[in-house]
Amino acid sequence: MSTPSIPLPRPTALSKPYWEACRAGKLTVQRCKDCESLTFIPQPCCGNCMSGDLEWVESSGRGTLYSFTTVYRPQQPVFEVPYTVVVVELEEGYYMLSNLKGVEPEDVKIGTPLEVVFEEQSEEITLPFFRVRTD
Repeated sequence: MSTPSIPLPRPTALSKPYWEACRAGKLTVQRCKDCESLTFIPQPCCGNCMSGDLEWVESSGRGTLYSFTTVYRPQQPVFEVPYTVVVVELEEGYYMLSNLKGVEPEDVKIGTPLEVVFEEQSEEITLPFFRVRTD
């Protein structure tokens, strides 16, 4: 484990199960027990039917690059540039914002198949990133 070079999230009671799963190498999402809609980022109720009966389920961590931008001017000096921020459409049908690893900015293409990878940042936080799928 290296010393984090970027600001890390601060888990709340609501997001704690998500961060615990990431630490275990699993990507999770909330699913409504009433209408089965998926909710990401963690919320107290379903965005579709407003039910508060949500459960955490494991996601495949596989998806497709939906949108991206490459950052060349960091918001804070601790960020190493360039880095590519991506919106990934997961196989289950929800979208997630993350960073893309292992791809030069000029090689990033919409529609690229991606998979989640985890990088430990601290004892409490392991961040999910994405890389190009090789299968």
